[in-house]
Amino acid sequence: MNLTEQMTQLAKQAKAASRELAKLTTAEKNACLLAMAAALEQNATSIKQANDLDMEFGASHGLSSAMLDRLKLDDKRISGMAKGLREVAALADPVGKILDERLRPNGLKLQKISTPIGVVVIIYESRPNVTADAASLCFKSGNATILRGGKEALNSNQIIAKTMIDAGKIAHRGFPEHAIQVVPTTDREAIPALLSLTQYVDLCMPRGGESLIRAVADCSKVPVIKHYKGVCHIFVDTDADLKMAEEITMNAKVQRPGVCNAAETLLVDQTVAEKFLPILGEKLFAKHVEIRGDAATREHLKFQIANFKTAKLKPVSEQDYFTEYNDYILNVRVVDGVRGAIDHINHYGSAHSDSIVTKNEAHARQFLAEVDSAAVYWNASTRFTDGGEFGMGAEIGISTDKIGARGPMGLDELTSYKWLGLGNGQVRG
Repeated sequence: MNLTEQMTQLAKQAKAASRELAKLTTAEKNACLLAMAAALEQNATSIKQANDLDMEFGASHGLSSAMLDRLKLDDKRISGMAKGLREVAALADPVGKILDERLRPNGLKLQKISTPIGVVVIIYESRPNVTADAASLCFKSGNATILRGGKEALNSNQIIAKTMIDAGKIAHRGFPEHAIQVVPTTDREAIPALLSLTQYVDLCMPRGGESLIRAVADCSKVPVIKHYKGVCHIFVDTDADLKMAEEITMNAKVQRPGVCNAAETLLVDQTVAEKFLPILGEKLFAKHVEIRGDAATREHLKFQIANFKTAKLKPVSEQDYFTEYNDYILNVRVVDGVRGAIDHINHYGSAHSDSIVTKNEAHARQFLAEVDSAAVYWNASTRFTDGGEFGMGAEIGISTDKIGARGPMGLDELTSYKWLGLGNGQVRG
């Protein structure tokens, strides 16, 4: 069987499984998820043995210590996967909700009902726990899923999926065994082959770095929900509470700089820059944050540089404003009012998450209305753009697209809808 035939078989099996999944009740899905959670914990030894093979492969192929850490599965992380499955089981079923209902003058009753999407392909990198997370979310929302992880995690991904499938089959006789599948080959050509099968695959969701997501989006013939990068901004307005602005900026940049909702650029109104930047600069330099600033910023921080021998202050470049660092680096620019901040964000931003700090409601409302991003905040950190923080439970990713889901994607975002027409003989004249 060649690669195209192999991917076609995988997709056909998933499509058939999606039809069977749609028939499962909420109780049946939850019973399967709880059984899967228990099975992951019970099979922890086998999962760790498979993961050891992946760790050896990763080390021999030059994976960094950070990437090896993401790849590793220990008892704590396996318990975390199981806990995640139990949390998904506890969430409300997103399928079958009445989203809209209307009665026409002729007596025809119309209902808009949430339904599964069908077959969802998830493409991701090193972390094998994504296998359990993605599969459980797709399963609870009635979708069959095809999982393609990194080649370094193939053994881990396969045993996690097999453990979940076997448990599901024991928990419910009607469990479709192809509801969860892992692409069995590391051949890169498998992705374009799979994503050309528009008659079977309904949606693709890549999770990872910008290069991976762009490569998937460029080759896919099926719809792709994505975010390329998180270039997030904090804007300190002329009417900001500067203590609040300091705390929000430090949280957004320093708490966890390697994630997509961390701030990459700080914009400061020119009227408060002279007072605010020296105070904030000391805090940032104390946390070993490199500042890349415009001329005004560097002027305001010249005394702080003299006091911090390890401080790094560099001129900012045009390209820096487009860059997601995922590191202890922050662009800083002094701007002319809320208009200047909005124009900067809409030009350089990635439509992910942006925040204004101000006591001026008119300025805040203008910022909230005109910044074209998936999540826009007033007096809050960008770090809240997360399914758990939004009260959605588990999250399958963040979308910066405008069509379909936008922002954190939970169970509801993994559904589509259909219209039901309930009549008693109506015909159109």
